[in-house]
Amino acid sequence: MTLSPTKSTFGSGQRFFSVHEWIALAVVLASFVIPFATTNPQILSLTNQILIAGTAALSVYIMLRMDLMSFAVPTFMALGGYTTALLGLRLGVTDAIVLGIASFVVPALVAIPLGALILRLKGVYFVLVTFVLTEILQLLLFELGPLTGGANGLVGMPAVTFFGIELSDLSQVLLTTCGLAFVGVLTTAVFTRRFRYEFAAIEKNDVLAESLGLACWRYKAVGFAIAAGVSGLAGFALVNMLLTAHPSSFSSFSSVNYITYTVVGGKGSILGSLLGAGLLVTASDFFALRGELSPGLFGILIIVVTLVAPDGLIGLVSRIVRKVFSTVIRHRRPVQQEACT
Repeated sequence: MTLSPTKSTFGSGQRFFSVHEWIALAVVLASFVIPFATTNPQILSLTNQILIAGTAALSVYIMLRMDLMSFAVPTFMALGGYTTALLGLRLGVTDAIVLGIASFVVPALVAIPLGALILRLKGVYFVLVTFVLTEILQLLLFELGPLTGGANGLVGMPAVTFFGIELSDLSQVLLTTCGLAFVGVLTTAVFTRRFRYEFAAIEKNDVLAESLGLACWRYKAVGFAIAAGVSGLAGFALVNMLLTAHPSSFSSFSSVNYITYTVVGGKGSILGSLLGAGLLVTASDFFALRGELSPGLFGILIIVVTLVAPDGLIGLVSRIVRKVFSTVIRHRRPVQQEACT
């Protein structure tokens, strides 16, 4: 096994983005059309939820690229969401670009010292500590009432603005979410693609990679910070949609949902996180109409999908496409041979 930690993808003649990454970017770009195509509040709300869930799931995807299962997504979502709420309510900052930068930078900065402590852990120990982080933050949000609003949260966040234009109605809120989701997908794609060789080595065997000269701790620390920043963007989008920042919006249980979106969609692809979020958020919204049967139906759906597509939805679709393509090729070859004769 050979590693090339300094190998760059720029100028190497290879495609920088994979097909899945281009499709993911195209899907998010296409979502910008929805606010102009419909005024149906149900469609707008559902699209908002899918994009927020998909953006949060990208944080899980980044950590899985380093063979780490993180339950800390709600922690960094809360940091990003509360940062934007405090800036809006206490300082009157409403510019979407400024708030977006703040929602990314603050969680990323907090993740740096945290990463120095917990990235030494692996497996169930890392899972346990990241889960406890969310529980600790929940307690702090409730106890720091003068700053966070306590059990009442921060209510009445002003509408964000973009170059002086107020984005207040549901369609405009969705446009803000689309922008944040696109930044999240683009950041994730550039970062994971730029260091794909290093992440592949860490995921396969980080001990061996370290012994061959790869500074695994450095890539893990940077990856943890980027994942935290992407989570912060999702937190900003969630707070902007609800116009309130409340501890219940960032419960530790929600981390299970984000992990499920990534695994069901396909943990090896950015597009998988978006597909998983799209399927399960839509299904959850549909099953909600079934009352008390909703959790059971949702669970059955997850079981069926994981049995049918153990590699995720992306793996299933890829196998189908390859099978169809190979079938077409086999049928074309006899025709071409007959034409030649």
